[in-house]
Amino acid sequence: MKKIILASLMLVVCRIQGQGLYDLASVGTIEITFTQSNWDQILDTYYANGLDERLMGVVEINGQSFDSVVVKYKGNSTFNPNNTKNPFNIKLDQFINQDYDGYQVLKLSTGDKDPSFVRQVLGYEIARKYMDAPQCNYMNVYVNGTLIGLYDNVESVNSDFQERYLYANRDATRIKCSPSQIQNGGSSLEYLGPNQASYYDFYELDSDTGWADIVSLTNIVDNAPVLIEDYMDIDRAIWMLAYNNVLVNLDSYTGPFKQNYYLINSKNDNMSPIIWDLNQSMGSFSMINQGPSVGTLAEMDILLRENDATWPLLKLIFDNPTYRRMYIAHCKTIYEENIENDLYFERAINLQSIFEASLQADANAIYSFTQAQSNLTATVNEAVSPGIGFIGLTELFDERKTYLESTTEFSSLAPTINNISYDESVPANTQLIVSAEVVNSTDVILGYRLFAGDRFVKVEMYDDGTNADATAGDNIFTSIVSVEATDIQFYIYAENNDAGIFSPARAEHEFYTVSTSTDIVLNEIQARNDFTQPDQDGEFDDWIELYNNSNLSIDLSAYYLSDKGSNLTRWKFPAGTTLAADDYLIVWADADTLQGGLHANFKLSGGGESVYLTDGANILDKIKYVYFWADTSYGRFPNGTGPLQLMTATFKAYNGVEDTTGVSISNRYGQAPFQVYPNPSVGLIYIEWQGHDDFDITIYDVLGQVIYLGKDKQVSTAEWSSGIYFVNINGMSKKIVVK
Repeated sequence: MKKIILASLMLVVCRIQGQGLYDLASVGTIEITFTQSNWDQILDTYYANGLDERLMGVVEINGQSFDSVVVKYKGNSTFNPNNTKNPFNIKLDQFINQDYDGYQVLKLSTGDKDPSFVRQVLGYEIARKYMDAPQCNYMNVYVNGTLIGLYDNVESVNSDFQERYLYANRDATRIKCSPSQIQNGGSSLEYLGPNQASYYDFYELDSDTGWADIVSLTNIVDNAPVLIEDYMDIDRAIWMLAYNNVLVNLDSYTGPFKQNYYLINSKNDNMSPIIWDLNQSMGSFSMINQGPSVGTLAEMDILLRENDATWPLLKLIFDNPTYRRMYIAHCKTIYEENIENDLYFERAINLQSIFEASLQADANAIYSFTQAQSNLTATVNEAVSPGIGFIGLTELFDERKTYLESTTEFSSLAPTINNISYDESVPANTQLIVSAEVVNSTDVILGYRLFAGDRFVKVEMYDDGTNADATAGDNIFTSIVSVEATDIQFYIYAENNDAGIFSPARAEHEFYTVSTSTDIVLNEIQARNDFTQPDQDGEFDDWIELYNNSNLSIDLSAYYLSDKGSNLTRWKFPAGTTLAADDYLIVWADADTLQGGLHANFKLSGGGESVYLTDGANILDKIKYVYFWADTSYGRFPNGTGPLQLMTATFKAYNGVEDTTGVSISNRYGQAPFQVYPNPSVGLIYIEWQGHDDFDITIYDVLGQVIYLGKDKQVSTAEWSSGIYFVNINGMSKKIVVK
């Protein structure tokens, strides 16, 4: 049981209302205070020692102060003891259990080798559309009251990251693929034999154990590729490699040194690749092969490394006809959503407008703001090494458009997928029928799963008059999925001999969701209730919220809650417990049944587990979760019937905000699959929905009144009053601030 004092509550309220750690609407501020005036010399010495020594100080992030924080310099080619401005690694929780916005580690980069100062932030923003990748924004960093300069602030790939995004335990294998021996193969995934020591120079183990995992994975990649999906999340790998190629990210696995990615063992016991270190993406790293560049960056082969066994993961993908078509489909999606429409350039200009004043005030800047602006369209030469130039973004991508569109791979005719039909909500323990009109295909596959952390099961869709298909040969393909008491996530993939296509285009990273429906549902749970809502005794315990979807009161006396699939009758509702129609009921999960009210005889784990609602024999509803940020919840949106997702907690209340017309405005905690920027707005906002042009936009004020309805990707806010608004697309919303 957790008790708090008023001072702690006030501190957290200030943090919640403050600027998010990775907020991209403005430049954040980090102020580091050391007692030592020669702090720079000490950090240089610690870096040279290579012993992971850190200097203790006080750190203030966007106005919130943290004591006993430890700091060190980081970086390989970007660290220089002669520089005033060097990359920082800041650890908030070395001695005190403290965090900012749920994060304990900050990694700050200087913008070296990127005159534009947008490649890292923009590169991660694009990557996050297609794969789990770090967040990144801008920070002004001060030390002992002196401005050191403008930095990139990149989310750390650590145990918290793998819990948040990969449904992996904190102690799961995590391997950093940035080799000390780049000249002799790099982190190539070549099999080096069964001796784990053979891998020490090429991979860095960030977890306590895991060398056996890299041995097993490389053996499969090299010697048994048919088994790859049992050892690696191949779709994540394909997305990463497609990204590297389209965006000419050569300081990566695709480049000569085969580096700058992580491998993390997910809950499915297969390795997930995570892209890393994007400051030299978009052509800043110019080596296609080791040594002088071969050909031009703009015309870099879309199948670069084909048939080259020294890049075994690329060879595996290109040798498999389906993986190869999936790779091209992903390449085309990245291209169409970011390059073909020049969105990358619009975002680059917007990002520079955010940090312009900060870069101009940076006396230690590696490149001036004039050079940053110039590098959007023109090559900027390295002052310390004349002749080494960093190609301009439009220089690169204007020509790359011409090249990519001329390739056979991009011009091959893929199938079309239209008129996808399915029930968005189905009764638990029944069947879901999915159908789609697919033209020009030889194979149509439905990928589905019952939990976000599971692997997608792939089954055939039929146009043969069986399996719920009404008419053979009419290009309407159908598949049946057995429904349990949990959400279903699915996508469709179709291919012919020349090309493949996904629906949605960003699958498997994005997917369609079907929620199960019952009269009584587990509507919301909170497994880390630090400050959201106390129970009747003032204790901040975790809780389970039930909701009655029906129009009748329901007696719960024969119902049970449990957190163990092996014991579905762990806690029974007391006799006489009822839940009125369209009403909520809270059960405290604190293992304290002697307290008044409803208190279950088990607790919830912030690290993840399952919660079951049963009638003793049958599972009526189930929530399976992995990770909670403090004071967030996992709930159904729309309320009572929608899919489960991380969200802002709404204790014993509607999951969302309703206006008088019954329109629901999301309070989703996570990111909706569209972008609204700049945020805050000072006159104009831009809206991007999955790279498509045709979508309906509704914008509400805080009273739920519609103030805009249309399809424009560019909306003027000049006449709006200052305040908070909600941009809503397809039932999902983002909050924006208008100044």
